[in-house]
Amino acid sequence: MARPAHRRGNLPAEVTSFVGRRRGLAEVRAKLANARLVSLVGPGGVGKTRLAIRAAANLGRGFPGGAWLVELADVRESGLVANAAMAALDLRDQTATEPRALLLSYLRDQRLLLVVDNCEHLRAAAAGFLTAVLRAAPGVRVITTSREPLGVPGEQLIYVPPLDVPPVDPPERLTRLRQNDAVALFVDRASAGSGGFELTGENQAAVVELCRRLDGLPLAIELAAVRIRVLSAQQILDRLTDRFALLTAGDSAALPRHQTLRTAIDWSHDLLPPHEQVLLRRLSVFAGRFTLDDIEGVCAPGDMPAPQVLDVLSSLVDKSLVVKEDAKAVACYRLHETMREYAGLKLREAGEEAAVEQRCADHYRSRCMQSLSEARYRLVEWLDWMQLEIDNIRAVLRRCVAGQDHGRGLDLASYVGWYWITRATTEGVRWLDELIGANPRAPAHAYFMRGFLAVLQYDPAAALPALERAATAADHAGLASLRSLSLSMGSIAAHMAGDHAAAKSLLDTAQLVAEGLDDFPATIGVLQARALNGLFEGDVGTVRSAAAEGVRRSREVGDLYSLDMMLLNLGCAALVGGDLDEVEPLLTEALQLARRLDDRVAQYVLLDALGCYAAACGQPRRAARLLGAARTARTSAGANVLPHLESLVAQATESTTAALGDAAFRTEYDTGRHLGREAAIALALGEPARTATAASTDREPSPLGKREAEVARLVAEGLSNKQIGARLLISEHTVDTHIRSILNKLGFNSRAQIAAWMASADR
Repeated sequence: MARPAHRRGNLPAEVTSFVGRRRGLAEVRAKLANARLVSLVGPGGVGKTRLAIRAAANLGRGFPGGAWLVELADVRESGLVANAAMAALDLRDQTATEPRALLLSYLRDQRLLLVVDNCEHLRAAAAGFLTAVLRAAPGVRVITTSREPLGVPGEQLIYVPPLDVPPVDPPERLTRLRQNDAVALFVDRASAGSGGFELTGENQAAVVELCRRLDGLPLAIELAAVRIRVLSAQQILDRLTDRFALLTAGDSAALPRHQTLRTAIDWSHDLLPPHEQVLLRRLSVFAGRFTLDDIEGVCAPGDMPAPQVLDVLSSLVDKSLVVKEDAKAVACYRLHETMREYAGLKLREAGEEAAVEQRCADHYRSRCMQSLSEARYRLVEWLDWMQLEIDNIRAVLRRCVAGQDHGRGLDLASYVGWYWITRATTEGVRWLDELIGANPRAPAHAYFMRGFLAVLQYDPAAALPALERAATAADHAGLASLRSLSLSMGSIAAHMAGDHAAAKSLLDTAQLVAEGLDDFPATIGVLQARALNGLFEGDVGTVRSAAAEGVRRSREVGDLYSLDMMLLNLGCAALVGGDLDEVEPLLTEALQLARRLDDRVAQYVLLDALGCYAAACGQPRRAARLLGAARTARTSAGANVLPHLESLVAQATESTTAALGDAAFRTEYDTGRHLGREAAIALALGEPARTATAASTDREPSPLGKREAEVARLVAEGLSNKQIGARLLISEHTVDTHIRSILNKLGFNSRAQIAAWMASADR
């Protein structure tokens, strides 16, 4: 999902072989100039997505916040529309704030362009979500793609037709034909598939008639063009003509366009050997991307040896029936939405739907269960895998709920717990609540995960009963390690609730259970509870002792999440205790780990802590920027300052304001607030400015022109209009015109905001 096209956004790096649509691009640009929501509407296969992405790539330069693609094709739950938008915008669901509320809060002051793709199957949910966005965020513009209008107030519609096709008579010259949208797409795809196809006088008539026969539908043209590898253009035309003739009984009247597309897909499907037909229809069980391992585990026909699966898959990719993508070092695949619908229909017609869905559920349950014991010791790689597979796991969970397969659903929702912990806390709570509510006799690991997530959300009222049931169920099942973990987590929850006696009792019992085991999770759970409870109570000695032991043990086994938490605890204890020489190495190592794990909660806590450290060390400007950056990071996570840091942050803010003065503090603080998350981390770690810039906000080259950028830089230096004019040898009136243009482009209303923006860009 994160393939930056320009350095501020997540659009695909390029729209593969984007052909034509010049008029479409102009229409999108014109409509968006006067409306906040433009919907590209049309049937499947006409190229709405490509047009939307290309338009956004062109228009994104005019938005300081960039252009962002929200893909809904793989989302099957109406309640996950906001989650998909959060993921696209690189926000994180790691606290108690509902994703929709967090997202609206984030967008309120943004000026950016959203592309919301494939809304048709979630029409009502997408419409409600976008209505709320447009109401809350006046600086946001939206392009959607859908097969029908969304019905959002103020929605402007652009009906996306098929590509223009050349006329029948008279025959056009080759140079002009090559400029025709449909012909250009056919030639592009045929050349890519065969390595040498060209439009010539000999084949032009067949190509023109093919494009006309296929009604200019991009997907149909692509499916036909890839056959150039084994057939000539005339042979493809002859075979398609025969197929259409069968459907129309010789009537030359044009078929409806949806039937044209279905016929083109049918034709392509029927040319497949049996093994390829079987594999294609079974791939429809995947809601999102999938890997070769997934295909072998779920879809391989019983009589097909696993080594042959790759050959069959490669053939489907070559025929443009399956799309290949790369996710870091892993090759993955997906189906075009129209192709997935078609393959799903074929799966039902074959009577295989229930069996393949069952294999899919078993596959993911088994893989997640097998990886559970090792996930925490290779968490970075495991999270990468989960990011690739999460849409498929969501689909399995939904089928488990719908089919009342609560046991398998509870197992799966628990086994992917590290994903909920670090990436999607409120979503994990929702799945577990739904499944536990339907099956109160849930296993211990399900109750433990529900309690763990409640602790992360600072919700002791939900955490305590869940962890009590987890401990009881684990005791009955003879799961001593899980019992100890549940008691330790329960101790933290009791402290949050203010019941210190219960917290001590639970922790004492957890320690007794853990002492009889040689088990790292149980031991680290006790140490974490001792450290956190010590921070709550201000007992620096206890924190130091427990956290130091936790650091040692976490390093030994390679548990990065626990190591990060223990370093944070130890650094906070040193900060509270005034031992400044110990603080920086502990907190910077913790921040490096939080960056590696992409743990946003740990990141904002560490930015706060390092801001307090900078203030204590007499670095007020750095402190103010870090405190400002921490506030933005907290807001993006929907969180508040942790209780044990609250007084330190207040003290650091007060001392830094006193050192700088109100105006200078506010300038530095606002500069920090406008830093990108990576730039803020780089500042906190003391990395070189060029590294911070390269890794910062991932923004497109400045929307300002060369002269505007020069003026903005001088504004940031504090020069007046007269001084800027003298420096640049231009009139004061011209300077004023440039400044008004800068304010308009950046969505600002003051010179101070320009100065803060320039400081952020130059870090």
